[in-house]
Amino acid sequence: MAILVTGGCGFIGSHTCVELARAGYDLVVADNFHNAKEEVCNRIETLTGRPLRVYRCDVREEAALCRIFEEQTIEAVIHFAGWKAVGESTRLPLEYYDNNLSGTVTLCKVMQRYGCKRLVFSSSATVYGEENPSPLTEDMPVGQVANPYARTKLFNEWVVKDLCAADPTFCGILLRYFNPIGAHPSGTMGEDPNGIPNNLMPYITGVAVGKLPKLMVFGNDYPTPDGTGIRDYIHVVDLARGHVAAVQYALAHTGAEVINLGTGVGYSVLDVVHAFEEANDLAIPYEIAPRRPGDVTIYCADPSKAERLLGWRAEYGIHDMCRDSWRWQKNNPNGYEE
Repeated sequence: MAILVTGGCGFIGSHTCVELARAGYDLVVADNFHNAKEEVCNRIETLTGRPLRVYRCDVREEAALCRIFEEQTIEAVIHFAGWKAVGESTRLPLEYYDNNLSGTVTLCKVMQRYGCKRLVFSSSATVYGEENPSPLTEDMPVGQVANPYARTKLFNEWVVKDLCAADPTFCGILLRYFNPIGAHPSGTMGEDPNGIPNNLMPYITGVAVGKLPKLMVFGNDYPTPDGTGIRDYIHVVDLARGHVAAVQYALAHTGAEVINLGTGVGYSVLDVVHAFEEANDLAIPYEIAPRRPGDVTIYCADPSKAERLLGWRAEYGIHDMCRDSWRWQKNNPNGYEE
């Protein structure tokens, strides 16, 4: 019996594969390598000491998914595959709806066909929208979302919830996680986005390594202490451990559960910049730019349900995240393409 990880060679997926293997699970990965490198597979195998079964597959392709389920005995699925850039989603809404929604529906149909009824879905805190005050709890109303990316996450949650309602033997764990940064402490795996980074930490490390001239800070007129947006940053290894705990929970339960994965501590953009400078004894030049469409002021989790239900809590602090991010970038200045 194996765990299928869609998008398993991406940033969060790859770290989750390592933690799953260390927890004793057999792995099967499906990835179309749209925003991932094949070298990731080698790094996962090196870290785990185990061979990785990888299928080059787009989860919208039903026949390709069926092949996986025909050839492998899949016990549960962790579904990461999807596009994730907020700004890009406002420019390409139809592409985001097609990729993110079609993939989930197709995956769930194939899971049903082959009797696999345990799904952990990669959702997002962006489903809370701007109206809910932080710290955000799972029972807050959702729907007033700010961008197409967030809407795809919200709609996907309803897909899984409706499936669980229709089939009481199905379990769907909807993990609303906050802002993953950091990298594997070994320095061999980390975030390696295509082109100009959309997320804060790879932008900072890109400046630190000399690939980018300066950090662009999008907006300094938010109603926060220093005017920059506040987020709940979580180490990617903590996030990966949360997925392992969610799989363990799903294998023993039925029904849908929404669970936050965050630290419960918020840091502004400039807080992260200064923490990176302190942790690594480096200076990061930056420039204030206009706000990006779709960005919100503050997102911070109440992670107590994860601790209560999954026995999980974040262990790494912001300086750990900054040190590990820099170790990855310093050791791999060109990412996985050495």
